[in-house]
Amino acid sequence: MVEEAVGEWILDLLGLPQEAGVGLTTGCQMAHFACLAAARYRKLAEVGWDVESDGLFGAPPLRVLAGAHAHATVFAALRMLGLGSNRTEIVETDDQGRMLPGSLARVLRAGEGPAIVIAQAGEVNTGAIDPFPAITEAAHDYGAWLHVDGAFGLWAAASPRMRAQVDGVERANSWATDGHKWLNVPYDCGFAIVRDCEAQRAALTSFSGLSYIPPPEQDERYNAAWVPEFSRRARGFPVYAAIRSLGRDGIAELVERCCDCAREMASALDGMAGVEVLNDVTLNQVLVRFTRGGVNVSDEVLHAIQDEGTCWMSGSAWNGEPVVRISVSNWRTTEDDVRRSARAIQECLAQAGSRRLAESTTTSDS
Repeated sequence: MVEEAVGEWILDLLGLPQEAGVGLTTGCQMAHFACLAAARYRKLAEVGWDVESDGLFGAPPLRVLAGAHAHATVFAALRMLGLGSNRTEIVETDDQGRMLPGSLARVLRAGEGPAIVIAQAGEVNTGAIDPFPAITEAAHDYGAWLHVDGAFGLWAAASPRMRAQVDGVERANSWATDGHKWLNVPYDCGFAIVRDCEAQRAALTSFSGLSYIPPPEQDERYNAAWVPEFSRRARGFPVYAAIRSLGRDGIAELVERCCDCAREMASALDGMAGVEVLNDVTLNQVLVRFTRGGVNVSDEVLHAIQDEGTCWMSGSAWNGEPVVRISVSNWRTTEDDVRRSARAIQECLAQAGSRRLAESTTTSDS
């Protein structure tokens, strides 16, 4: 089947355990849901509680730990699973958003009971990747389930040049990532990858009791056993086509070129007056603050850039301030595109400065 082939290819490309189960979801949020459902099942089963049969009423408390920069979709998945978002124990991060292993170990030791740790491969603003060798060590020492939010950063593993950034990630228990970013397939495509296939099927399968549907043959894959959805489109086909078309070398080249373009963009912007690159550009994200006369004009410049149309980037917030987030993942982006975009950004910044000066003069005259 197509999804079986896609699953094998994904595991191979990302260097993940070949025995892991792979389900194709609507996106990374539902991939988190699927992986964390498996984690909830396994960790509660270890203390004698069948959450799939008995629910959470009266269940032993289940700890969830995540970094201070965990993505919003992680907390959405926790809410839907009845684990709550406000109960999450927050672990300190460094100035790039990477989880601090020492802080993780301290938080784990400060409590007791079954635990799920949620780490990150690719902070949404900076692209920073958690230090997985130390993170996995801390999680395994405690006996916690380690889940990885790898929406885009996990794809660094597909590049021989970038793979060292995610060393150790293969030791986790589950991984969530997207297809619509670096694979450039349409939206509605995420991957829920779980080492413990039994837990994944126990938490998600909806086959039991459906007498009107023939049971799968012994070696036949039943797709609804791996994801939350029962009826869904065949999202494996665009993924199959993309991987078959690009191949291992093509995907590696795409990842590396996007990261090179991000560094090129950071270099071009860093020399401009009124522009500050806020992150260490280690992947494909560039985080920028625009200022004029000491005033943050990032929102103003962002709107001008979006209206100008040469390139598109999004607004975000960093340390409570508005910033601009540049994410490079399109298969067609080249360094020429980056240089042209940098010139357009510089012109938009200059125009924003001129308008601000004009408004200041008008205010002063009146």
